[in-house]
Amino acid sequence: MPTIGFFNGYYLEVATQVGIFVALALGLNIVVGLAGLLDLGYVAFFAVGAYSWAIPGSPQANLIFGGNAFPLSAWWFYAFLFVGLMVAAGAGILLGLPVLRLHGDYLAIVTLGFGEVIRVLANNLDKPINLTNGPKGITPIGRPPVPFGMPYSEAFYFLVLLIVAVVILVNRRLENSHIGRAWEAIREDELAAQAMGVPLVRSKLLAFACGASFAGVMGVVFSAKQIFINPESFTFLESIGVLAMVILGGMGSIPGAVLGATVVTVLNLQVLKGLSLWLNELKNAGVTVLGYNLADLPTQLEPAKYERMIFGVILILMMIFRPQGIFPVRRRARELAKQV
Repeated sequence: MPTIGFFNGYYLEVATQVGIFVALALGLNIVVGLAGLLDLGYVAFFAVGAYSWAIPGSPQANLIFGGNAFPLSAWWFYAFLFVGLMVAAGAGILLGLPVLRLHGDYLAIVTLGFGEVIRVLANNLDKPINLTNGPKGITPIGRPPVPFGMPYSEAFYFLVLLIVAVVILVNRRLENSHIGRAWEAIREDELAAQAMGVPLVRSKLLAFACGASFAGVMGVVFSAKQIFINPESFTFLESIGVLAMVILGGMGSIPGAVLGATVVTVLNLQVLKGLSLWLNELKNAGVTVLGYNLADLPTQLEPAKYERMIFGVILILMMIFRPQGIFPVRRRARELAKQV
């Protein structure tokens, strides 16, 4: 990621997107990989962070408070990175409180519902007070000032790179800390962890809050980078995509989450779309393969349109042949090897 973006704007965009999803995967890895709490509504925290800057960072806030005080100065963006972190962490605690006693499928259903509630609220909070502008979305969202006349694409790349470095450092410290070991104990056997004195309520709430906070920060960055957001940017499929990254790389593994996010994002933005463009070029050129003119190939067969199916097949194959993930934690790899 540190050098891939300097060849042209497209690769810089891909590298920035990779960084955003690396941070999201690392956040979800705390909840799912370390604490063993299946969260299917993780994108909700991403949305909370995005809207926390999109509203005051755009003229949208004038519709709420009146006057012409908004958008805020572009310098406020950096302060709102911490606001997004705190608001998303608070949302994580709000989610954690009612699901403390839930496990497995029940926990997954409730977290899925939470993610959909946030999306539906964003879609409908355009009346009686227009908070989110509903399905029309919010634009233009303010971008932060950049030093030395640097292009915005490069500025966001370095900003995302810095945030990812901090997130990795925090993850590493948490993993090797007392709370990290408490999360692992809860994941392996909740009753045994409680018997050993692990505070379940505090540990679970902290897992939800920490995981959500990373998504909140990246939500602020995402909204400023895109200049426009709407509820369709935060669908259930986005949560599944981030979960796929964690599972693919190896649950509980920091290098695994980074690798999984990189593979899935590059496959989506680079490989599948590249194959679709290449196929379209062959169709436009009237190339014939085995007597079949590719110009007659229906557009429904473009590889980019089968993104979710391809990810599903990859996950199924991974669960069959390498359930520990590409880059698993050593202990988890040994446990799965013993089970086989």
